[in-house]
Amino acid sequence: MTVVPRVVLSAPSSGHGTGALSLGLLAALADRELDVAGFKIGPDQVDAAYLGLAAGRPGRNLDPRLVGPERVAPLFAHGAAGAGFALVQGTMGLYDSIAGRPETESTAAVATALRSPVVLVVDVAAMGQSVAALVHGFRAYDEQLWLGGVILNRVASPRHEAMLREALDDVGVPVYGALRRHELPPVLPARRHGLVPVVQRDAEAQRAVRRLGEAVAATVDLDRLLGLARSAPELTVAPWSPEPAAGAPAGERPVVALAGGPGGSYSHPETAELLRAAGAEVVTVDPLRDESLPAGTRALVVGGGLPETYAEQLSANRRLCIAVAELARTGRPVIAEGAGLLWLARELDGLPMCGVLDAVGASRDGLVVGYREATAAGDSVVARAGATVVGHKQHAAVLTPRAGERAAWRWEGGAPEGFVWRGVHASQLVPHWAAYPEIATRLVAAAVAPAEAPA
Repeated sequence: MTVVPRVVLSAPSSGHGTGALSLGLLAALADRELDVAGFKIGPDQVDAAYLGLAAGRPGRNLDPRLVGPERVAPLFAHGAAGAGFALVQGTMGLYDSIAGRPETESTAAVATALRSPVVLVVDVAAMGQSVAALVHGFRAYDEQLWLGGVILNRVASPRHEAMLREALDDVGVPVYGALRRHELPPVLPARRHGLVPVVQRDAEAQRAVRRLGEAVAATVDLDRLLGLARSAPELTVAPWSPEPAAGAPAGERPVVALAGGPGGSYSHPETAELLRAAGAEVVTVDPLRDESLPAGTRALVVGGGLPETYAEQLSANRRLCIAVAELARTGRPVIAEGAGLLWLARELDGLPMCGVLDAVGASRDGLVVGYREATAAGDSVVARAGATVVGHKQHAAVLTPRAGERAAWRWEGGAPEGFVWRGVHASQLVPHWAAYPEIATRLVAAAVAPAEAPA
């Protein structure tokens, strides 16, 4: 049994201010010295990282497509352990699903799985009494959904607010707060910076979260919202655990370097937990600042949250590039996901990178975004040949060639992708390791094994 006060914050569609409100709520409640936890539905690691910054504990992704619907509640229970309040930030509209599976992958489906009340954030800048019809429709659409109330955003005036509250009162929907236009200022660092401001504990990012917290504390009835959260029933699931079924092997604890910084890593938080549970000593290495790998490094993991936009800084850190290349040359395991693949290439946009892979990266307009169900093209440190995973891709830069002599993955409708060379597995596909804990087990076993003699 897991008892955690909780709410899911969602909206009729994207653009209603759910992200800023989520950060503000967590920051405002943390300022009351309440232990809070933040979660993001879907694959967006940037949103999850900022929720973690606001909460003061790792923000986590709850993505039914990546981890399987059956793991969502256990992962929530694990990440919210000991918290006095947990906030789950939705994705897109309440009933939407990127993959066309709203019955299992929408925000509404996650809220139902978590037995959590939903608070709907509604941008009412161009809306009057019709807000009641909108909210009533969302409440009535799914009888299993618990719509606990609304927060109004971009209210024009006191008179406008009174009109909206009266209309919602007529349909029996509580209003937990009303924010005027510009009360949720766009203060966060530009999204192109990705996780870096959080990972580096950037002062601007911390100030931005504090400002959002102050705005929410002045406009949202936090006590009433906590009352709603505390009315959520027990979750009758066992929390997810990173511990392997057979237990961690006794003996040597190899040092596994995990790309990140003082504020966290570029991987999902569960990655480090799985590696430690599998027997590794996890040490952070900062690709942008550290000039060497941690002493005794036997393996390296570069998570999918490393942003592509830092090519100049990655290239300028020549000493670390040389150290990474040497680690790979000696056959030590190196897993690179997302933009980590680009860092291992010979060059990116004309800038020299680590040179581990005989490939060249180039940025293009537009993004490649989406889920892929992939099959391992051969044996590697990540998976046995024929194993399948679901991962997420989001990138602008592409590599030429797309795959090495030994590809990492293949999937229906696409050419083979990624590179497997000695102990290296590099791909722009980002799986969630909580769904595939064997990745951590395989990596640690390879780290303990004798290194391959260089050719």
